[in-house]
Amino acid sequence: MTGPNPHTRHPLALHPRVGFLKPLVDAENVEIGEYTYYDDPEGPKKFVEKCVLYHYPFLGDRLIIGKFCAIAEGVRFIMNGANHDLAGFSTYPFNIFGEGWEEGFDTATWCKQSRGDIVIGNDVWIGLDATFLPGVKVGDGAIIAAGTVVAKDVPPYAVAVGNSARVVKKRFDDVTIQRLVEIAWWDWPADKISRNLNAIRGADLQLLEDAA
Repeated sequence: MTGPNPHTRHPLALHPRVGFLKPLVDAENVEIGEYTYYDDPEGPKKFVEKCVLYHYPFLGDRLIIGKFCAIAEGVRFIMNGANHDLAGFSTYPFNIFGEGWEEGFDTATWCKQSRGDIVIGNDVWIGLDATFLPGVKVGDGAIIAAGTVVAKDVPPYAVAVGNSARVVKKRFDDVTIQRLVEIAWWDWPADKISRNLNAIRGADLQLLEDAA
């Protein structure tokens, strides 16, 4: 028993709306780990088009999503291209319309305002219509509730809700969280994960440590 092939685009034959993103996404500056899936009634093929917004390659920012994440319909990752230049009196993007308005504009001003990559850890559950702003980092095992706007970092195994997101609780105590991050079961080979599913989806830390 080795589990599903992570390169299968539609692992649920009866539910084509669900797809593993790694084999579906071929976009510059987007990295997605194995087994991470996206669920959309229109199908997962347009994940980048629908969910990764204002992502202009010349800015260099990346969207990085770990392994074994569950992403619901309507999730949006707002990249740094959504930001306007704040150095002058007007924030209007005159330069993008050309016809002479681009003269004298230094694109480096956009890069200087970059807040960095959006990084989503492993085994993160992202609910319906959640939004991530530029530069945020979400730790392994976190839960992002439906409709949440993530404007700042979320720690591992935290539950974040609201606009803007606030951590309402931790899923486990600090010692357990630290150990889970160190065990990093998501990096195990597929056959080892398959052999130890009961430990991974259970709540017995000793059993999981023994498996590790």
